[in-house]
Amino acid sequence: MRNRQQKEVNALPMRFAFSQEQFHEVMKEWGLNPKKDLDKIARIPWGGFIQKKDTPLIHETFARHHKELQAAIDADPTGEGFIKDMFLYELENHEYIYTGTAEDALDSLGFSFEDVAADPRLARGLSLAEKEIMGQEQGMWM
Repeated sequence: MRNRQQKEVNALPMRFAFSQEQFHEVMKEWGLNPKKDLDKIARIPWGGFIQKKDTPLIHETFARHHKELQAAIDADPTGEGFIKDMFLYELENHEYIYTGTAEDALDSLGFSFEDVAADPRLARGLSLAEKEIMGQEQGMWM
């Protein structure tokens, strides 16, 4: 699911510009004038831009991804399946083995520590994922 969703996000008409030159290139790619057509674009986080006409597509895509994630979480009654794998992926992606904190991984999934503590399935899945990663770390040094 994560790989498919990432491909869909990568295909969205979002562009990123970190300099005036890059911004002009993005506007040219879209066939827009960088001085006259500013009303046709919107900023998104991390230096990104979208055309306002694409806003519904982008919102729809992220809403669908959220629903898919929630459905997969709901389908895991113990936290030992999808939930553990979800946390494992994000903990590894956010270098838990080095930082020792799950905060960035939880943030990326839209969870707080309180959210996880309030749901026994989430708490179990996170605990299992953390233990698995720490077990890998012990194996590295033996």
